[in-house]
Order: sequence, then structure tokens, then C-alpha cells
Amino acid sequence: MLLATAVAFTFALWPSSTCRALAFVASTAFLVGALFRCALAWIGGQLLPLSVLGADDNGTLPSYTILVPLYREANVLPRLAAALLALDYPLDKLDIKLIVESDDPETATIAERLAQDFGFHLVRVPEGAPRTKPRACNYAFALARGEFTVIYDAEDRPEPDQLRKAVARFRSGPREIACLQARLSFYNANENWLTRLFALDYALWFDVLLPALETLRVPMPLGGTSNHFRTSALRTVGAWDPYNVTEDADLGIRMAQSGMRVAMLDSTTFEEAPTTLAAWLKQRSRWLKGYMQTWLVHMRDPLALKRRTGWLGFLSLQFFLGGTVIAALVNPLLWLMFLWTARFGWSTDVSATGRALMTITSFGLLSGNALLTWLAIIAPTRREWSGITPYAFAVTFYWALISLAAWRGLWQLATRPFYWEKTAHGLSRFEQIVP
Repeated sequence: MLLATAVAFTFALWPSSTCRALAFVASTAFLVGALFRCALAWIGGQLLPLSVLGADDNGTLPSYTILVPLYREANVLPRLAAALLALDYPLDKLDIKLIVESDDPETATIAERLAQDFGFHLVRVPEGAPRTKPRACNYAFALARGEFTVIYDAEDRPEPDQLRKAVARFRSGPREIACLQARLSFYNANENWLTRLFALDYALWFDVLLPALETLRVPMPLGGTSNHFRTSALRTVGAWDPYNVTEDADLGIRMAQSGMRVAMLDSTTFEEAPTTLAAWLKQRSRWLKGYMQTWLVHMRDPLALKRRTGWLGFLSLQFFLGGTVIAALVNPLLWLMFLWTARFGWSTDVSATGRALMTITSFGLLSGNALLTWLAIIAPTRREWSGITPYAFAVTFYWALISLAAWRGLWQLATRPFYWEKTAHGLSRFEQIVP
């Protein structure tokens, strides 16, 4: 609020100079954020996929809790059950909890039938506030019996050996590794232009950028699903923040501040990408609103954050989490300023300073978007998705959509900060096959 007041005050006194300064700062921040992602891509690109084996035999496998929060998911529950039963893990060592809200009788009916048939545990969440996924997970997590805990969404299709890989990775790694993030991808990536661009986004995030954060040992925002935890570690940090609409990102940063590590798991969970712009916009707005929440919460005490994560962790959090939001918010403003100055200049008499600022802001905007396009091009190489690589040249338009979602999320942060916009599943025309 102090910063906004200061900007408004300087704008009232020196409007032209303030606009130039803001344009310079915004374009520089945008370019620095893009360069930081390129640095992460270079680090992540040097990494080879992990090769881990499962446990030797069923007798050595620990109990595993699977939390599945559900809300109005009756149509996808049978396919979810098939994916869970296809896991290469002894059923008697699985503690599968189907978490259903009290005002969702249709999903509860199907879940109860599946629980009776396959030994799942139906958890009914009582009415209460806030009405969010993390609140439901916390309620069910109190009943968890497994040595390890994983969370899956209703549309998830994890690779069958994922739990065995997670057990082997936990046992072979240091005790400070408290969480493993599996890679996420889409089984309907080729459905339309939006799903293809979303798949490129996911490929960059989970196959390149997050592995780089692991290498640097800096705070890693989790991906919301396929997070494998040591149950004891998750209890130590107090599980999820029920008021945060990206509870996963917040949890990863809290674990880092507690001295715990998050590592990547070389296993993929396939999800359903939103197939319509309306559904995508709601989901992305919630994510960006949650990033804003997370950044604001952890920046309440910047000195404590820096002390717990170190300078590298502190700066990476600013660039990776805060920079994602800032870039999305300033992107349309930079384009407007670029088009305006290209047509009219800063004023009727363009000074040398004005021309220099116009050049700098134009360079920052165009080079930043060029770098983001390059990242989208290299993102799918690990999955050999040559068919969707050409869609990376449309990433500038995709970023415009992300900017729309960011401004929508900012508005909701001010008006409905804890509102959870539900993403409907089971709408894809692609056959949902267990990989």
C-alpha cells in the first residue's frame, strides 16, 4: 500500500517521468525473469533422467496412504478406481482415502460403492469454511496410516510403478528429502490448440525448471498432485494451509524453510488438460491468485525467509514465484506502451532520454518474449513431442491469456481471496487410458 501510494503521488507531480520510470522497471523485470528461466532451463537441461528401481519384493514395501480429494467427480470415479487398482503395489498395503464433501451426494454414492468393492476408505468432510481442497485433505490426513502419503486428483493416471519408485527414491536418498514431486503431463495434449500450449507449459515446468530448482536446492513450489511425502514430515510442518488456493506451492516453500528438501521423481502422472478457454481461465486464475497469496504470506518477514533459505533461495523465490506473477501482470502493459511509443513516442518532442527509454523497453519486451518462445520450443524435447513443438511459436498469444488470468486472479485476491474455482473433469473426447 505504501508503494502504491508513493507511485500515485509521484505520478500526480511528474506524470511523464513516472511513466518512463515504470516502463523501464517493468521491462527490466520482465527481461530478468525471462533470463532467470533460461538459466534454469540450462541447468535443468544438463540433467539426465533418474534411474531408480522399485523395492525388491512385496515384503519390504511400507504402507502407503493415497489421498484423493473429490468434489462433483462422480463421472470420473470409475476410471480413477481403475487407475488406482492398476498401481503395482500390494492392495493390502494401500490406505486409499476417497475424500468427499458433505453436499456432494452423487459422488459420495459412487465412492461408497467403490469403497465396499475394493476396500477403499470413504471420508466424508463435514460442512465448514473455507471450502477448499486443502481443508478436505487436512481432514482426511488426520486419519492417514501409511509411512508415506501421496495426493492424487480425480482425473489422475499415475504410471503403475510410481509408488515403488517413490519408496526406492526415499530409501536411497538422504533423510532430509521430505517430498518427491512426480512429473505431470496430459493424456489429451493433442486435443486442440489450447491443450497443446498447456502441454508445452507443463513440459517446461516439470521436465526442466523444477529439476533445476532441485539441483540448486532452493524452495520448490509443488504441483498440486502426485506429491509423495514422508507422513511424519508432512505432520511436522502442519500439512496444508486450508486458506491457500495453491496449497501445494505454499507447502513446498514451508518445507524448505523447515530445512526439508523437495526432489523430483522420475515418474509421470497423466492428467486431463482443460479443453475450453473458460475452464482453463478459471483454473489458471486460481493458480496465479494462489501464487500471489503464497508470495505475500512468506514475504511478511523477508529477513526470516532469507535466513532460512539463504540468499540463493530468497532470490529464486522472488524470480520464480513472484516473477511469474509480475511478468503475467506487466506483459499487456508493456505491449500497450510499446505500441503507443512506436506510434507516438513519449511526447511530441522526443528527447534523447525518451528515445533511449523507448529502445530499452522495446528491447526488454521483444527479447523477453523471444526467450519465452525459445523455452517453449525446447520444452517438449525430453518427451519427443515433435508434433506439438510448432505451437511454441504461438506462446506470445498464450502469454496474453495468462495475463488475463493474472488480472482476474488479482481481482479475486481483493474480493474473494479464499474462493476455490472448481475445474470440471471428464470432458475430454480422448480415451482416458491408464499409461
